[in-house]
Amino acid sequence: MSGFEFNGDWSGRVVATAIHAGHAVRPDLADRMVLPEDVRFREEDPFTDLIGSGVAARAVAHTSRFEVDLNRPRDGAVYRSPDEAWGLDIWRDPPLDPAAVEQSLVTYDAFYREIGARFDELAARGPFVVFDVHSYNHRRDGATAAESPLADNPEINVGTGSLNRDRFGTVADAFIASFAAQDIPGQAETGRLDVRENVRFKGANLARWTHEHYPDTGIVLALEFKKTFMDEWTGEADHARIDALAAALAATVPDVEAALDALSSRSRT
Repeated sequence: MSGFEFNGDWSGRVVATAIHAGHAVRPDLADRMVLPEDVRFREEDPFTDLIGSGVAARAVAHTSRFEVDLNRPRDGAVYRSPDEAWGLDIWRDPPLDPAAVEQSLVTYDAFYREIGARFDELAARGPFVVFDVHSYNHRRDGATAAESPLADNPEINVGTGSLNRDRFGTVADAFIASFAAQDIPGQAETGRLDVRENVRFKGANLARWTHEHYPDTGIVLALEFKKTFMDEWTGEADHARIDALAAALAATVPDVEAALDALSSRSRT
């Protein structure tokens, strides 16, 4: 299997990416890995490809971030030590040899080359939006421990740290308002999602790279979904919840496209 794939219809203006959804590790690295598979799975972003599946254009990584992290700068995309991986011991007899690192970076370079070619086509047609879909753990103290405080852990964190908000803030605002207004079965008392901006995460390399390469057209919203759609300790998915989140995310696309239209109209006047 390739380290990543592009799916769907890329003729529109909205893309969903799931670049931490992968779990695959190539055999030579798997033989050197001491990180337990269940711990690795807990630190990946499983099922985020399904959350973005209702968006027409999609990019999905199959390679684990523990082989190569597509959301870090190239020189830090391969975790070499616990300091680069939340204190986790990953490798037997570290550090990795340079040849192994370079082999992992082949996937990194190919991903950015190929998504760049697709973004070139989108940018040629005007502003475009990327839903960069990730997830985060909220029960780090254990399976039976209380979840992290709601004040600092929104259901969806929208990262816009590298976004030019003076230019594209209306698009971000339209998305946040639209997503927060979606009805989600079983969602608290109101049925509405807790969507907040830059509370826990501000976005990372894919967002920065896109904003640097497409400053006049690229709009990345780095979406961190709290893992209420799965049991982060057993890995079991709540597929009804995933389907509801996927439908809610897809339902924001018309509002985002309307904001893009308004942005284009203003730029022509």
